[in-house]
Amino acid sequence: MDRQAAYRWYRTLEMIPGIFIWSAFILAVGLSFIKPLWVIVFIIAFDALWLIRISYLLVYLLTSYRRFRHDSHVDWLAKTQPLPKYQEIYHLIFLPTYKEPVEVVDQSLASLKNIRYPLDRLLVVLCGEQKDHEHFQKVSAAMQEKYEKIFGKFLVTEHPADVPGEVPGKGSNTAYAGKRAQKEIVDALGLPYENVVVSSFDVDTVVHPQYFACLTYHYLTVPNPTHASYQPVALYSNNVWESPFLMRVVAMSTTFWLMTEQMRPERLFTFSSHSMSFKTLVEVGFWQSDIVTEDSRIFIQGFIEYDGDYRVVPLFIPLSMDTVMSHTLRQSLKNQYVQQRRWAYGIENFPFMVWNFWGNKAIPFMKKFRYLFNQLEGSFSWATAPILIFILGRLPIAVANHQGLTSALTVNTPHVLSIMMTVSLVGLIASAMLSMTLLPPRPRHAPRWQWPIMFLQWIIFPVTMVAFGSIPATEAITRLMLGKYLGFNVTEKMRKKDV
Repeated sequence: MDRQAAYRWYRTLEMIPGIFIWSAFILAVGLSFIKPLWVIVFIIAFDALWLIRISYLLVYLLTSYRRFRHDSHVDWLAKTQPLPKYQEIYHLIFLPTYKEPVEVVDQSLASLKNIRYPLDRLLVVLCGEQKDHEHFQKVSAAMQEKYEKIFGKFLVTEHPADVPGEVPGKGSNTAYAGKRAQKEIVDALGLPYENVVVSSFDVDTVVHPQYFACLTYHYLTVPNPTHASYQPVALYSNNVWESPFLMRVVAMSTTFWLMTEQMRPERLFTFSSHSMSFKTLVEVGFWQSDIVTEDSRIFIQGFIEYDGDYRVVPLFIPLSMDTVMSHTLRQSLKNQYVQQRRWAYGIENFPFMVWNFWGNKAIPFMKKFRYLFNQLEGSFSWATAPILIFILGRLPIAVANHQGLTSALTVNTPHVLSIMMTVSLVGLIASAMLSMTLLPPRPRHAPRWQWPIMFLQWIIFPVTMVAFGSIPATEAITRLMLGKYLGFNVTEKMRKKDV
């Protein structure tokens, strides 16, 4: 296939997700005026399907939560120390940063200092950007002075600016830092690649004290550990008491969704902060430097490299990160939207998977189909379901009433939908209750009356589903469809100091 034909074929694949979601919206609106009764039947069936789906997702969430509470209190170091290769495992940790305040970087490194694992086997790489040279030099110098002698190695890298073919962002930054670390740390120490476990963290990641012990235990006990990535539970709680309530609901909703996925590892992708074997990282060529969503793409690279013999091992132990927060509510809302849009841009993995799965007969067909379906259906539901349920679901009823189409269906549908929404409140109340147990201790500057707000804020969940779910997801998928590709937008980090 010549280059022009290959480009056209790949662009066609990029358009498919957008064609699906816009076809759904156009059909829903168009048929509401042409055949409103058809659409009413569809909306009832669609809402019923989602009610069933919410019910079993709630079961997954509660099961995952129970496992999470248990594993978070296990003495993983005591379980790991007796294992034969325990003393041979090193952890290579990447912390890419761009314009983050020094207190954010410091808190992440301080959490590494306080873990229950030998600190001399932690190899830390602080990854800056040349575009942020002046600020990064100040931050890295302060961190190097404070932490260089604490860890086994402490490497500072600065990713060059404006490299042709790269998308500036976490992927290109960590890929550059990874190659530096390979030569200056791993090879220099003579470490076998399979004895080094890589953790690619967002710079605001605060690790659980037992995280590396838990990770090491699983790495040494699961079958074929180099053919797996390791995904912890992502809690967005570092600054949860200070952030706006809208951002808190979005952040906790993300955590709950990821917790349900932890119970279904057959459909799990890596997300945000995660870990994997350095041997695998080298064999797949490090993180791709020309995409936005390198966190999920690195799993797909492993899946393709090993002909489908690659998986994600869920770790039911948390890493905590920041909720979105800026100096003003308006900027916080904008940053939240941009973050969700960037996450939804993971749909760029769909054409990449189809392209690489197509000629690979070594990967079982059903395994390829399952991952492609999960990617496409997940993005489709993300973009369309909240709008169809909360907004477009009322349109055919209004049209039918306006056209005088009185029937048992049109009369009873509002009551049926109301009953479904009432039942779905059970899931919402359960989510609100669970969220209260995941909150960190209330800081002194947070007023006591904020406790009930943390519960009552869930009433705006339908709003966040549309405003920070459907709309940014639709924009991300539409941009890919139109070839108006996204760059990597760094989410602003800020904290309020306790007083």
